[in-house]
Amino acid sequence: MDETSSNFFDQLLLTPGVSGYEAEIQKVVRGFIAPFAESLQTDLHGNLIALSGQTQPIRVMLAGHCDQIGLLVSQIDDNGFVFTQTVGGWDPAQLIGQNVVIWAKAGPIPGVISRKAIHLQDENEKKQMAKANELWIDCGVVDSAKIKGLIRIGDSVTLRLGYQKLIGDAVCGPAMDDRVGVWVVMEVMRRWSQGTKNVALYSVSTVQEEVGLRGSKTAAYGIDPQIGIAVDVTHATDCPGIDKRQSGEIYLGRGPVIFRGPNINYRVSDRLLELAVKNEIPHQIAALGRAASNDSNSLQISRAGVATGLVSIPNRYMHSAVETISLKDIDAAATLLTAFVQSISSVEEFVP
Repeated sequence: MDETSSNFFDQLLLTPGVSGYEAEIQKVVRGFIAPFAESLQTDLHGNLIALSGQTQPIRVMLAGHCDQIGLLVSQIDDNGFVFTQTVGGWDPAQLIGQNVVIWAKAGPIPGVISRKAIHLQDENEKKQMAKANELWIDCGVVDSAKIKGLIRIGDSVTLRLGYQKLIGDAVCGPAMDDRVGVWVVMEVMRRWSQGTKNVALYSVSTVQEEVGLRGSKTAAYGIDPQIGIAVDVTHATDCPGIDKRQSGEIYLGRGPVIFRGPNINYRVSDRLLELAVKNEIPHQIAALGRAASNDSNSLQISRAGVATGLVSIPNRYMHSAVETISLKDIDAAATLLTAFVQSISSVEEFVP
C-alpha cells in the first residue's frame, strides 16, 4: 500500500456514511479515483460509478458498499437526551458506553450512549439484555431547547470514527464493513488503468447495502454488466466461540476469501483461484450454500443475470466498534482482482 492508497484508506475510515447519508464518503471516493477514471457519475440513488475503458464491449462491475450501520435521531426529550432508531443490524450490547457523533447540519456533535447505571437497576433489570430503544445519547446538555436548536429528527449518528493499529498489520475500528471493499475496488481501477484496457471496468461505491442491498441493485441495472464481483467483509473464524464446521477456517492475514456456491458463477470463482495460485497471491476458500447477504446477491440476478463472484476480507467482530482486519488481506485482494480483470478476453469464458 503506497502513500496515495494509504491516505485514501485513512480518509475512508474518518468520514461518515450511514445508509442513506453517504454523500460525504462519496466525495472522498471521487477525490481518489478521479485521476484514473474516464468518467464519474453519481446516480439518483447515490452510487458513485467510476468507468475506465468505456469503448470496450465487455462490461465488468466491481462493487464495494460505502455505507455503514448507524443510528438516526428519532426523539429529543425535555431534558435534552437524544433517542434513536437503528440503521442496519446492531447488537445492542455493542452500543452501551460508546462514544458517538451526531452529524448535524451545523456540524458534528459528540455524545455518549448511556443507560441507567448498574447500581440503580433492580434485580430483574440486571438479568435482562438491554434493548436499543432503551438507550439514549447524552450530549452533555440539560436544556432541551438548546439541543433541539442544534439537532434535527432524522440526523444520522455513527460510532466515533477512526481506527487503531494493532500488532503487525492488523487494524481495528468501526466501518471496516465495508470501507475496505470500497478501497479494494477503487484501488483495482487505479492499478488496472495504467495498463491495456481490455474491458469497460466499472468500479462502484454502492449505497444502502446494510438496509437491503439497494444500491447495488440499481447500479447493476443501469450498468448492465456481463461480469461482476462484489467485495465485502466476511467473518474471520480464528477467534473463540465459532463453529468452523459450518463457517469454515478463515484467518486474518492469510489472504482474501474466494467464495464458492450457488450465488457464485463457478467459472468466475475457478478463474480467481487459478490466478491466485499462478501469481502466488495469498487466498482462502469458503463455501456459501445460499444467496449471500451482500451485494453479490442482487448483482447476480440483475436483468438477465450476471456472471458473479464474491471476494471477501476476513473481519473479526463485525458490526462493532472494533472490527478488525489485516492490511495485507486488502492489498492481496486488490492484486488478485487486478489480475482477474486483466485476464478477461470474452464473455463466453464465463458461460456455465
